[in-house]
Amino acid sequence: MIVVGGGWAGLATAVELARHGLPVRLFEATRQLGGRARRVRFGERAVDNGQHLMIGAYRDTLTLLQRVGVDLTRVLHRQRLALRLRDAGGQRMALRTAPLPAPLHLLAGLLTARGLSLLDRRKALRFGRRLGSLRPTPDQDISVDALLRSEQQTAALMQTLWQPLCLATLNTPSQHASARVFLRVLDEAFLHQRAHSDLLVPALDLGRVLSDPCAAFLELHRVRIDLGARVDALDLRGNRVQGVRVGGRSLAARQVVIATDARNSRRLLDGVPALATLGRRLGDLGSEPIATLYLQYPPAVRLAGGMTGLLDGHGQWLFDRRLCGQPGLMALVISGDGPHMTMPPEVLVDALRAQVRACFPRWPQPLSHLLVREKHATFSCRPGIDRLRPAVRTPLRGAWLAGDYTDTGLPATLEGAVRSGHACAAQLRAEELVHCRP
Repeated sequence: MIVVGGGWAGLATAVELARHGLPVRLFEATRQLGGRARRVRFGERAVDNGQHLMIGAYRDTLTLLQRVGVDLTRVLHRQRLALRLRDAGGQRMALRTAPLPAPLHLLAGLLTARGLSLLDRRKALRFGRRLGSLRPTPDQDISVDALLRSEQQTAALMQTLWQPLCLATLNTPSQHASARVFLRVLDEAFLHQRAHSDLLVPALDLGRVLSDPCAAFLELHRVRIDLGARVDALDLRGNRVQGVRVGGRSLAARQVVIATDARNSRRLLDGVPALATLGRRLGDLGSEPIATLYLQYPPAVRLAGGMTGLLDGHGQWLFDRRLCGQPGLMALVISGDGPHMTMPPEVLVDALRAQVRACFPRWPQPLSHLLVREKHATFSCRPGIDRLRPAVRTPLRGAWLAGDYTDTGLPATLEGAVRSGHACAAQLRAEELVHCRP
């Protein structure tokens, strides 16, 4: 079996297959594993290509980490969800979940949130109580803004709570984002177990959290990992896959898992008549960017609570990487598209530094910075997107998909990638068992 792509979906697929004794070979076009959650250098430090957060509802990700021998208490800092948003005038809103069973922990947090009027709290509580009953089908999907208006959320609530939360989780502005997917996120985070809404802050770069342990696990299970090896095409015989082509060579395989992002997956599907419709659907998914500015301050500079939302500027969420063992290092994230993606780097950096300085005037000037802009970080999570998202099984025998863009119901998250990899491996294993029966 061949897995194409060494991102989180490909690693999850390969680990699950190898764990059950199936022979696997993994190809990754770049020189490192991790895909769109990879490490980059910032001076003498290693950071991620963008600031990532996990939550307690990431059940498949946590399971994968444990299966490859990761001590969760060593690599993840767990803390109760606390949202703080501010602008140059000071704190605008603060919400912290309560130590109560779900969903009471959310409702109590909404009731006691600072910066919200009595009317805001009543409307937020009404929406919170209705979360479990809101289940739009793919054909009924609307924008998050349309959903919030239909649920009588005030302008203040939309601006200071729901819209920033939507943009952070779906990487798509609320006026263009899928209400169906947003409700799924709220459901998984808040309606089942209190711990599901906890923030899990990586204590290390994500390469050390997942990619390196997965690589060690796969090597222990005799899985060959080919880095810097780009798969150019699928080898076909009739209506089924018989292998792949890499560097002009043909490599045989009964099963091929395409675990690249949607754009690269579509490249491998082009020219395959049985996959033409699937390729068009992947092209229609679209993409959204993410930009991250790392700012190194003196080690004494810190944020209360580890993260703060910023209003009225390009930057949206500021993260203190002290918990990652990098005191004084801040990561400022801009989710979704906007003018910041076409601004010259030095102009954008100056604007973001000025925004942080306006919100934290007592901080000194940063000592250094690193700007990372990912133009195609996620698929565009717009209304009706679930009608385009494919299953892991393709119409071509022996060809499979794994990736956060498949029909997980989740937005483009690390959990979505891992969950897709696990689903792909489970279905592939079931097919192999049928094939091997006498």
